[in-house]
Amino acid sequence: MDLEQFPVSRRSVLLGAGVAAVAATAACSTYGDEPASGQTSAAEDAGTGAAAGQPLAAVADIPVGGGQVFPDQKVVVTQPAAGEVLAFSAICTHQGCTVAAVQDGTINCPCHGSRFNLDGTVANGPAARPLESRAVTVENGEITLA
Repeated sequence: MDLEQFPVSRRSVLLGAGVAAVAATAACSTYGDEPASGQTSAAEDAGTGAAAGQPLAAVADIPVGGGQVFPDQKVVVTQPAAGEVLAFSAICTHQGCTVAAVQDGTINCPCHGSRFNLDGTVANGPAARPLESRAVTVENGEITLA
């Protein structure tokens, strides 16, 4: 085959390289970040999570100004002020890892450092969206998934 029959311009080569770079970057940002050891991804979490009516804890077990992660139920419960109980999905909105702890007034994701306020809003990225709210009821001092 005679390559001179198919001349390739410098512009075509650069355009092809640019397209390849964009595709590689997109693939890395979607699939390249693996969850930290012991964490699950959003795909692994699909179809699982907390069941309605399932008791989680006593209000007294959730520290005021803090919270607790329930990894099996994929829920995090906080108590920003005494008697104010809030619940959220424990799945980070950045890349789908399970948040690991509530410390120093924030809900913390170990995978990429996202931190959420006790009301579920983003305190520090890379996550850009708040944690998804979960409904709970408090009766006789017990927190139950609604």
